Parts: sequence; C-alpha cells; structure tokens
Amino acid sequence: MKELLLITPPFTQLNTPYPATAYIKGFLNTKEISSFQMDLGIEVILELFSKEGLTAMFSTYNPQPTIDNLERIYALQNDYIKTIDAVINFLQGKNPSLARQICSRNFLPEASRFDQLDDMEWAFGSMGMQDKAKHLATLYLEDLSDFIVECVDENFGFSRYAERLGRSANSFDELYANLQSEPTYIDKITLQILKEKVEAVQPKLICFSVPFPGNLYSAFRCAQFIKSNFPDVNIAMGGGFPNTELRELKDKRVFEFFDFITLDDGELPLELLCNYVFQNKNHEFKRTFKLENNEVTYINNSTRPDYKQSQVGTPDYSDLALDKYISVIEIANPMHSLWSDGRWNKLTMAHGCYWGKCTFCDISLDYIKLYEPIAAKTLVDRMEELILQTGETGFHFVDEAAPPALMREVALEILKRNLVVTWWTNIRFEKSFTADLCVLLKESGCIAVSGGLEVASDRLLDLIKKGVTVEQVAQVTRNFTESGIMVHAYLMYGYPTQTVQETVDSLEMVRQLFEIGILQSGFWHQFAMTAHAPVGMFPEEFGVIPQQKEITFAHNDIEFKDKTGINHDKFSFGLKKSLFNYMHGICFEYELQDWFDFKIPKTKIAPDYIESCLFDDKLNRVKSSSRVVWLGGIPTVQNFTKSKKGVSWEMTKLTFHNKTSVYDILLEKEKAEWLIKTLSKITVHSEQKTTFATLKTDFEAEFEDFELFWYSKPVNALRAAELLIL
Repeated sequence: MKELLLITPPFTQLNTPYPATAYIKGFLNTKEISSFQMDLGIEVILELFSKEGLTAMFSTYNPQPTIDNLERIYALQNDYIKTIDAVINFLQGKNPSLARQICSRNFLPEASRFDQLDDMEWAFGSMGMQDKAKHLATLYLEDLSDFIVECVDENFGFSRYAERLGRSANSFDELYANLQSEPTYIDKITLQILKEKVEAVQPKLICFSVPFPGNLYSAFRCAQFIKSNFPDVNIAMGGGFPNTELRELKDKRVFEFFDFITLDDGELPLELLCNYVFQNKNHEFKRTFKLENNEVTYINNSTRPDYKQSQVGTPDYSDLALDKYISVIEIANPMHSLWSDGRWNKLTMAHGCYWGKCTFCDISLDYIKLYEPIAAKTLVDRMEELILQTGETGFHFVDEAAPPALMREVALEILKRNLVVTWWTNIRFEKSFTADLCVLLKESGCIAVSGGLEVASDRLLDLIKKGVTVEQVAQVTRNFTESGIMVHAYLMYGYPTQTVQETVDSLEMVRQLFEIGILQSGFWHQFAMTAHAPVGMFPEEFGVIPQQKEITFAHNDIEFKDKTGINHDKFSFGLKKSLFNYMHGICFEYELQDWFDFKIPKTKIAPDYIESCLFDDKLNRVKSSSRVVWLGGIPTVQNFTKSKKGVSWEMTKLTFHNKTSVYDILLEKEKAEWLIKTLSKITVHSEQKTTFATLKTDFEAEFEDFELFWYSKPVNALRAAELLIL
C-alpha cells in the first residue's frame, strides 16, 4: 500500500518513460512520502501488441471489404499473432538473434507501410543488421496501427491518443461529450490495467502527469473511472499540458473528474496537497485549482517558496518496467532515432532557459522564465545514482537550451571521474561552442545536439530575438560536426512578416548547410502562435491579427491572420520533401523551384554563402581568461644531441599516443621539460585551473616569446590532438 499513485496516461514514448513522475517520485523520497508510479501507456501497448491482445482484436473487429490494405492485414492475422511476441521481445532487446530472420524479409507479414521502405543500404549500410531489423519491425507495428485506426479506434497513435480533443480545446464541450460515450476498445484495456493497479496500491491520492494534448483524453477517462469505482480516492492533474494550457480554466465540469489541478513546478504544490489529503492539515495551496462553493477557484495562498533544484532529489525510476520498453526506428534518420531508439535516463541541467528572449517561445511561463542551473558536481552525482539505479549509462538532458558553461563543467566532471556515459541535449547555436569546447563535449560522451536555427534569415532571427546569426550557426554546426557530434536543426516557416523571398532564401541556406556536411538532420515546422509567447501577448507588434475566442478550458494555440496575406501552408510539402532528400545526401544540384508546383522567386543567396561564413572564424579566437586543459597522457621521452656547423644543443623527442594515432614532436630540452611539467598540471584531474594568461606568464618566467612557441608546429600538433582552450 502506498499513499500516492503517480500515473503517466497513454501515450507518450515507446522506448523510455516520460520523466515527470520519476522527477516527482525522487522529490517525494526526500519528504518520506511513499509513492508508486506507472507508465500506463507502455502497459497498454504491451497488452494490445501481444499474442492474446491481437487474437482478441482480430476476433472482435473485421475490416471493410473495400479497403485492400486492411483486408490484407486481416487475412494475415495468423502471421501477426504468431510473430508478435517474438517481435516485441526483439524490440525490448531480449532476442537480438531474431534480427537475421526479420531482415530475411520472409518472416514478418508486410502490408502498405513496407511500400515506402527507405533504401536500406543507404540507411544502415551492409552491417547494420540490428537497426535494419528494428526499422522493419517498426513498419510491421505501424501496419497493425493502421488496422487499429481504421477498424478499432480512430484515436489510436503510438505516441498520442485522441490528440485532437486536447489540441486548441478552448471549450470543454467536445471532450466532455466524448467522455459520456461508451469507453473504446483501447479505453477498456487501459481501465482494466488501471483497476488492477489501484486495487494493488490502494492510494489515497492519484496524480496524473499530463505532458501533451495526446495524453489528455485518457487522463480524463481514467479519472472518470476512478470517481465511479474508487470514490474515496482524491485525484489531481499536473504536468506540461495544464501548466501551458489550463491557466485560464473556468469550466466547473472539469471537477467532475479531478479534485485538484496544479500549475508549474509540481514539488511544493504536491507536498501541500499531500498534507491536505493525508493529514487534513492546513488549507494551504500553491498554484492549485479546485472547486469551492461550486465555482472554479485558483488558490495560491502559500507563502513558501518553491524548492531549489539542488533540493528536489534525484529522479527515481523504480516501479517502472524499464526492461519492457521497446526501441523503434520509424525513419532512417540517425537523429530522429535518438527519440525512439534506446532507453535514456532523463535529467535537466538547468531549470528554465538562460536566454529566455525568443519571441515565439512561452517565455512568460515559469518553466522558461525562472532560470536556475544545477551545480555540475550535483548533476554528475545524480548521473552516477541513476546508473546504479537503472543500469543504463545513456542520458538525455531535457533542457530548453543547455547552458554552454554548465555543459563544459559537466563534461570536465565526467572526465575527472572517468565515467563512461553517452549523452545528448538541446542547445542554442551559441558562439560559446568553440571547436575546443565541442571536442571536450565529445570526449565526455556527447553524441548529438539539437538546436533551433528556426528561420535562416538574419532579419527574422533578429525579429525572433534568437541572438544568433546565420554565420554564427554555420560556424557552430561546423565545430560540432568536426568533433564528431551529430547536429539536428529545428526549422521554422511562416513566421509573422516572413516573405516568400525569405522562405526561399532560408531553404537555400539549409541546402548549403547540408551540402557542406555541417548539418546532419533537420525538421521543418510551421509557426504556431501561442498565448504565452511575446507574439501571442503583443500581436500588433508582429503584424498579426488574432482570432479571439471565449476561453473556458484550454488556451495556448491562437488562430491568427498574418497581415502579409501569404499562404504559408503551400510551402509545407516542398520544404519537407527537399529536406528529406538533403538528409539522404542527394539532390543538392536541383533548382529550388523543382521542389514546388507553384512559381517561386530565385534565391538571392550566393551559392557559396555558407562556405564563406566559415572563413572569418571569430568563435575560435583565444581569450586570456580561457582555461587550458590537456586531455592526453604523459609522453615517452627521448633526449638526443643535435649538431650543426660545430654547434651542439640538447633536443627532446616527445612521443604521444592518443586513441587513434601516435605522433612525435621535437623541442629544445628545456622547453620539453617545461611542457611535460605543464601538461601534468593542466589535466582534467587537476584541482587548480590554469588560464591561458597564467600559462603565458609561466612560460615567460623561463623563456622568451610565448606567441612564437604557442603557434609553432609542435604546439599546433598538440592543439590538433588533445590540448584544449575552453
């Protein structure tokens, strides 16, 4: 028996749990509040996609005879039923030898999803059998998903459920009407699993974390079931969706399902709810909606401050069936696979965003506005705790934008502790990401970054207040790529006042970034105006006219008219099709017009513009305050005497071994001795930090002309290897 049950309702991710309940459970541990957590989504998926689940589904539902693809799946039902458990086991990492059978292409039944099969040799090479098999197994699951959507439940999706009911739902009417109908087939599976869990845990309070619109319907359906069958249990909702969309809630029918809805950071609001529910102690609440006197009331009467990030504890993934998550590869894009393939421990480097100025972003909300970094040592402590707890060494830092200075300190701390980890995160294409910093991040285990290029136009980047230029983005993506870190760019079109010419020029910039090879992945999305972003709060400043609606339920996305009158929708297909080809490394020679079936203007961007941006490299200039770090080992030493025209002097050959090569440098003996002594002082393990200015002073205490030494061939060899300026 636990006091509290934390639930993520269907559906979010297949490969790893959404981290919100783990964050909350970690905090509750610090308060000695007993809790149990579950990812209801993965449990429903595993129940549905099983031998018993498919048998029951196919015996209950028949396709319309007019749809050939559904008829084919139905006709092959025995093949699906026979293979499903083996495929799920394989995707859970439990049966890797099945990859050979899957790749044979005569093991799995194939329907229409296989018609769009990517070029397997391009995508995975001749040896990537496990990834090939994952991709094929994913297509197999998507065929089954198509059958479910058409024949069983139109609202089904692997990472969302009934999403349309939660998206832009200014009124509760449609969602409420759906909740009055009979539960769907998926609902019945969900509610049966929920019933068993509630009976086993016997909680006093059940908290639903609802991160996205695609979790909202299931959260309400589950709450409705609990109210009917466990009327003494209190129910609360928190998470990304209410934090963003339910801030203006007025409809009291919502409280037929939930007793409490909390906003923003959940730790203190939940602690106060526990005091109220478990001990009937204090009527003190933090950012909490409840029904009082038959009216929706927002109560924020606690004077207690929110907890600092150092006080919230380490996320706790216990209770979650970590070995049952399934890795899928939906498309042959190495960056996209990070979201769906492999299990990642999720952590946050900093609460909020250190930049906090982008005009399309919800910067007025606390989760962006309140910036608070976590100390590097505390973060790496938490990484070590999670490795012990989960057995996994992969980390996804889920920051809005990870701060470069903190990334540097975390990387140094990882190297100092000799940890072997793999990690990735979201960034801004910040000028702080020098070539040397990128090498350090790679050395610490960073494999990929994603960042918002948004609109590749300096005018629009300035209007967005992105704080970067296209030139800067090019130099940063080059630095990451050359260090071996994959780069994904979020791309935007249809920003207010954006012209057709700017859209075309933006595409040309993106084409050049891919052609040069300094961008590996990207995704175009159309601009959406939200209520909590500067564009939504001050639309007149951006030339847009919002379409006002009465708000009684959710409020985030705002319909609007752009005064330019441009129909940006028509660019969607061409932008995405061109990007798909660029990511495959092809079609760079195509005219931009070839991607569109309507007339577009010629680009005004020079064909070598991005290449020219890489010549004037302001990012990698050395600052006197920069820290000097040596990542390599101590060299072997060989002294010898060199003579010329009767003059002799002592020389030293230093031989360095790194992971991929061996190289020698020659120095005068005294300078070699100084260098060896210096390298031992500037390793990542050194407690004393040496700046470039300190290094210069130390050198000039014994020798002359530090600049001549620093830019000499021997030091250039060290710089190219493992001598970093950070």
